[in-house]
Amino acid sequence: MKRISIKDFSNIKIGNAENVSAGTGCTVIISESGMCAGLDVRGGGPASRESELLKPLAQADAIHAVVLGGGSAFGLDAAGGVMQFLEERGIGFDVGVTKVPLVCQSDIFDLSVADSTVRPDKAMGYEACKNAYADNYQDGNYGAGVGATVGKLMGMDYCMKSGIGSYAVQVGELQLGAVVVVNSLGDIYDYQNGKIIAGMLAQDHKTFAGTEDVMFRSIEVHDNKFVGNTTIGAIITNGAFNKSQLCKIAGMAHNGYARSIRPVHTTADGDSIYALSVGKVEADLDMAGTLAAKVMSEAISQAVKSAKKAYGYPAYEDII
Repeated sequence: MKRISIKDFSNIKIGNAENVSAGTGCTVIISESGMCAGLDVRGGGPASRESELLKPLAQADAIHAVVLGGGSAFGLDAAGGVMQFLEERGIGFDVGVTKVPLVCQSDIFDLSVADSTVRPDKAMGYEACKNAYADNYQDGNYGAGVGATVGKLMGMDYCMKSGIGSYAVQVGELQLGAVVVVNSLGDIYDYQNGKIIAGMLAQDHKTFAGTEDVMFRSIEVHDNKFVGNTTIGAIITNGAFNKSQLCKIAGMAHNGYARSIRPVHTTADGDSIYALSVGKVEADLDMAGTLAAKVMSEAISQAVKSAKKAYGYPAYEDII
């Protein structure tokens, strides 16, 4: 197994666009020729678009783009710009009078970071596509990760800055990688040593409070639990998997969330993972799903370690 870049995949372009002052952005994953796709949603509050396309019984055999965005449900407008960009280039499902790009999207909640009135829109989605063709993707405070934060059980006063991260490997001819926007209620644990690397801070703002420890002190019901969360990501592979198999891979990739984020998949999260196939390499499904969990955990660590202090929230390098 060797590490590769998320940019090494054929038939895939990834681009970021953001409004830094407003603390929001979006990231687009484009496949001009189309990509088979599956989806697994585990969080209780997702903001999403065209998710029905990815159910095994739906007719669509391929989609043309996935958008990971900020702005909560407001940010779903970004997909319109992606559709415009792709239609202008003749990319999409041919319906005779035009080609309809099939674009799916999931968003994080970042409205409480800076300017809640600014969200990803059609113009930003279009810009992200232009940037994808300019190969501008990078980890950290970019794209959908610009407003990402973690450790928010007690609100924004004790959270830390996170971002977007990626990690990819190659085993024989099989390539498999992950892109993830880490914006969790819970703390982030290093995949290798099991230690907290980001999350809810203690009163001194220099050490970690431990979100699970705080939760376990009381069984009191919190009706107004802070809900500014959701971790969203995508597995990308050149493996030849169909829609049902990709839904399974996406589900197994959630094991990466569970290893690295605690707590995770709560009612206050909208945790979602796409799985995208852009190749024809024959590979074992269970091996690919197990590997998907590993690269997802690694990508989560990259998202935290690449993030920089912003909007008054400290980052990994400020605490560790």
